[in-house]
This record gives sequence, C-alpha cells and structure tokens, in this order.
Amino acid sequence: MTVVHYEVRDRIAHVAIDHGKANTLSSEVLAALEVALSQAEAAGPETVGAMLLTGKPGFLSGGFDLDEIKASPESAGRLVTNGGALFTRMYGSAVPIVVACPGHAIAAGALLMMGADERIGVSGKFKIGLIETQIGMVLPRWAIEMAQERLSKRHEQVAMVGGRTYDPMGALDAGFLDAVVAPEDLEAKALEAANYWAGLPRAAYAGQVKMIRADRIARLDAAVAADRGHVFNVNS
Repeated sequence: MTVVHYEVRDRIAHVAIDHGKANTLSSEVLAALEVALSQAEAAGPETVGAMLLTGKPGFLSGGFDLDEIKASPESAGRLVTNGGALFTRMYGSAVPIVVACPGHAIAAGALLMMGADERIGVSGKFKIGLIETQIGMVLPRWAIEMAQERLSKRHEQVAMVGGRTYDPMGALDAGFLDAVVAPEDLEAKALEAANYWAGLPRAAYAGQVKMIRADRIARLDAAVAADRGHVFNVNS
C-alpha cells in the first residue's frame, strides 16, 4: 500500500497522505514524506516550483501513529523526534510548501501544517489543535518552538498548555490556518496558492528563508538533537 502519493503536474509537486482512517503519521509515512520532499528539492525550480501537501477527505492527519507511540517509550521517542526533524526540514526547505487541510488536523497533524509556508483549511465540523495535554503527554521542545512561531500569542497558553481544539474558523484566528474555504473550493484555492509560491524567484525565496527563519531553525535543530533518545510516555 502506498501511504504517500507523489505526482508533479505543471511545476507543482502534489503530495497526499493516505494512511488509515485517521491518516496517522507512522514511521512509514514520515519516511515517505522525507522521500517526497527530497524528490521535490532535487527536481530543481524549473521542474518543481512548490509542493502542495494534503490528506484525504475529512483528515489531514490525526497525529502520530498511536500503535507506535504505545509500543514502547523508545518507539515513541523515535517517532516523535523523527517527526520533529521532518517538520523542521520542511520549514527550512528551499521548496515552498502549501498545505491543503481537508478536515481534522490533530496533534502532530497540526504541527505538520506549521512547517508549511501557507495553510488552507475547509469549513465544517472539524477539529484542529494540539491535544497532547489531554492525552497525558508533554509537548517536546521542538513542537513548542514550532507552535510559538506560528500561533497567535493570544492563543499560546490555551492551545499548548490547555490542549484546546478549534473549529476551522477558530484555528484561523489562533494561527493554525491562513485561510478557510468551502470544501469544494479547497483544491482550487490551494493550487492558486501553490502557483503563487512557485512563481517566486527560487534564490530570493531561499534567501528570505535563510535570513528570516535561521534563528528559529537553529533552535528547532537543537531541540530535535536534544530529544534524540529521549523517552516519551503516554499515561492515558
């Protein structure tokens, strides 16, 4: 089974996660996303101008795969840290990334969006947020760094410490999303955004990423490195 689909059309690398009912992020999914990003970066700007990442109807992702999280503290630590490394790499990539969120984005699913340049969600009865406190986990330092970069200061405490979930419009106000559209408009709006980012001169884009994001990327890298081998426990 292919858990991540990759296809280039008109200079946009279309990447879609397809893993179970909740589209969870397993080690296999993270590895496939790493490969997809490597393909997009290696293709060069004349072939791939931007990457458009999505899930499937109803779910971007329900978070890290709980089977791996609960298998052992070592398994949990490895999965969570590899996720942090991937999201950091996305945030610092020379390829612009747009996320089309077709529904729920929970825990690591919400953090995945934070590694992108622009995030577009859909209206509806969907939940977006960092629920780690609710399930007995403490956010790793890299996740806090990523959330502090993207979330509104007004929402940091309730979103991270309180583990509050938001509907799409609430997620827009909190900073998880940059836009909310009707479900039937998501594909067109996300493609419009991806084409905008693809139209930017690549050298200028990469230079801005280096200048504007360098300090945060350094802190993210340090946090991920510090977490290597760390033991994570789920108490609930």
